[in-house]
This record gives sequence, C-alpha cells and structure tokens, in this order.
Amino acid sequence: MSLQVEKLEKNMAKLTIEVSAQELEAAIQSAYQKNKSRISVPGFRKGKVPRQMIEKMYGKEIFYEDAANALIPGAYDKAMEECEESIVSSPKIEVVQIEAGKPFIFTAEVALKPEVKLGKYKGVKVDKEVITVTEEEVAAEIEKERENNARTIEVEGRAVEDGDIATIDFEGFVDGVAFEGGKGENYPLTIGSGSFIPGFEEQLIGKNKDEEVDVNVTFPEDYHAEELKGKEALFKVTVKEVKTKELPEVDDEFAAEVSEFETLAEYKEDIRKKLTEKKEKEARNAKEEAVITAIIEDSAMEIPDAMLETQQRQIVDEFAQRLQMQGISLEQYFQFTGLDAEKMLEQAKPQADRRIKSRLVLEAIVAAEKITVSDEDYEKEIERMAEVYNMEKDKVREMLGENETAKKQFMDDLAITKAADFVVSQAKETKKRASKKAEKAE
Repeated sequence: MSLQVEKLEKNMAKLTIEVSAQELEAAIQSAYQKNKSRISVPGFRKGKVPRQMIEKMYGKEIFYEDAANALIPGAYDKAMEECEESIVSSPKIEVVQIEAGKPFIFTAEVALKPEVKLGKYKGVKVDKEVITVTEEEVAAEIEKERENNARTIEVEGRAVEDGDIATIDFEGFVDGVAFEGGKGENYPLTIGSGSFIPGFEEQLIGKNKDEEVDVNVTFPEDYHAEELKGKEALFKVTVKEVKTKELPEVDDEFAAEVSEFETLAEYKEDIRKKLTEKKEKEARNAKEEAVITAIIEDSAMEIPDAMLETQQRQIVDEFAQRLQMQGISLEQYFQFTGLDAEKMLEQAKPQADRRIKSRLVLEAIVAAEKITVSDEDYEKEIERMAEVYNMEKDKVREMLGENETAKKQFMDDLAITKAADFVVSQAKETKKRASKKAEKAE
C-alpha cells in the first residue's frame, strides 16, 4: 500500500491510497467465492459457475463493489497509521481506479486537526459565585420526600379537585370519527400534571365518580401526529375512580422514617449540607465553563465542516445509546417528538462546536504548560472510578479497554482534565453580589 497526502483549504486534506493489483485480485476472488452460489447461469448448477463465465456474462465489474468494500477499511486504517497528520473526521471516500490487473486507487477526504492560537488563559476573570441555601430550598426538598412517602387513598363524597388522580376511560373523535391512539381504559391521570392535551385535565375538575363527561380540546399546532395538528377534538370520558395523596406530617417521626436521623432538626441540617455541596459542585462547573468560554473567545482556530459534522453525528449516536438503555429506539423518539435525523443533527451543532473548541484549547494548554499524566495518576483515576461505580479495578480497566491505544486515549483525557483544573485554579474571581432573596436568607 502507498499513501500520498495533499493539503487542501480550511484544514482539509486528500489522502490518495493505492493498493497493489495482487491484493485487488485476492479481494475479487473472495467476492466471487462469497457470491457464486447466488448467481444463476444456464447449464451450471448454482455455486459451480466458473468466475470467468460469470464475468463474461455479467461483465468483469460484477465483483468490483464487494472487492472495494472489503479493501477500503483495512487500507484506510493503514493509511491513518502512516499519515503524520492528525485526522479528526470520518473520511469521504471516492474510488479513482478499480480494474483487474491494475492497482486499486481510492481517495479519502478528511479534516485535519486545526492549529490553535491560544489567547489569554491565565488569570481569566470570572464572577465569584455566592453559595447560599435558603429555608425555602430546604422545605422544597422535604416536600419532595413527603410526596415520595405519600399514601394514595380513594376519595368518597366529593368531586375531582386539582392534584387528584382520576382513573378514566376515554375515546377521542375528530369530525365525529375515532382516531388512532385516542382511546384508553383505566388510565390514571394526575389532574394538573399537564400530561394530556392543554385544556383536557381542567375540564375534569368538579366531576364525580361514574360521571360521563364530554371534553372539548384543540390539538396544538406542533403536535407530533401530523394528522391531528391544530384539529378540534371531542373526548368521551368516564370518571371511574378518584384518589388523592395523603402526605405525612413533618415531624421527628417523619425524619426518622426517611433518614438516618432521629430528629427533624438533624434531618434539615443534613439536607442543608447536601444542598450546599451540590451548589458548590455546580458553581465549580459553572466557573470552569466560564473560564473555558473566555479562553475560546480569546483564541483563534478554524474548524473544518467535516470535523463539526463528525462530532454532530457522535452526539446523536450517544443520545441514541442513552435512549436504547431506556428501551426506546431513535425511530420511536422521532415519532414522539416530530423530529428527524436532519433536525437532530442541526440541533446538535452548537454543542458539537463547543465540545470541539473546548477540547482544542485545552489540548493547546496541555502542550503550552507541558502537562503530563503519570502511571500513578492513571492508577488513582482507576481507583476513583472503581469506588464511584462500585466495581473491581480490573473490571474498570476492562471497561475502558486494556490495549495501549485505549490507555493512551484515557491518559490524554486525564491530561485535559488537569488542564481544565489548571486554568480554573489560575482564574481571578470578582465578587458578585448575591440576589436580594439570598441576602435576606443570610
């Protein structure tokens, strides 16, 4: 295999990759062996037709596509190893020459890692966050715990109120015709949750158990089902059961039941401590974001479109994997939201741009400050991850990948983290006034 690299404009390059005629012949023969049982030629049994006969009848090109598809991945990987440039995008492949007896030639257009002209990265000025936890915030946490420990009891002798759980049967009609997906039985609907079409839940307030109700609504213009957008609909609803939540009293007994503490005062103090820790972590993250944003704005780099597109696809792929873990496919998500792949990629563009620029400036800072990661740093991070995920250290290593390439990538990521910690430690905080609400709390 041979490689030629041609630099193009805007941090792009064209790799011309040549594979020997012998390797091409082997790939064509392999394609023939793979496909011969599917090809029919009069006078021959399937799978017994000579290659020359197939090529004579269908043309020599019949096996070229499969041969090219077999050769390109391995040849491109070798080219990446040989190439001294840093490639940061998926390749755009174009076949230049494919003919039996001649070398196989193809090109790969790729983005190269942009050069970064670092601006100021030491002593960046950011607002100092004032960390306060109010009584209202503590009370809100307690209220969440009350909700989690509430009992659901059936209501007798009164109509549906806001906050109740109404068990309903319903069927929806548009222009007098029932529509698909508009019917349900024994559906538990929390009144005021906003989980149904706007205006639906409010019309059940004041209705009683076993009462039949006509609910008139208009589907939103941005509703996910195209055929229902902006349409007026009538729902025939039967209220089958009404329940409400009974919340526990907030006292020492409640504190002992939901926490490791015996008194409400101790429980509240623990909530305040945890909220403070959470806000401190959020403030640290916000400070890092602000510092990196300032560095990006003071630096210069030209991001190739192909690099940005590759990152956009990666973000969408990561999102699809998270959905899959919840048992939802990307296609189902598109149906629910009315989005499509193109719109999702466009939505991912700002995040992709930010992710790329953050990484590039931090890599430049790693180089400028000669930041290194030792084997000791590596082992400490493995130990930390094992503790966080409650896993054995060997399992963490296995999860990360134990080959040298995977270890190098992980250590590069640790160097980026060190660079982020460095610029945050060098930042200068200017005092930011607390809000009036926070000042009162103090």
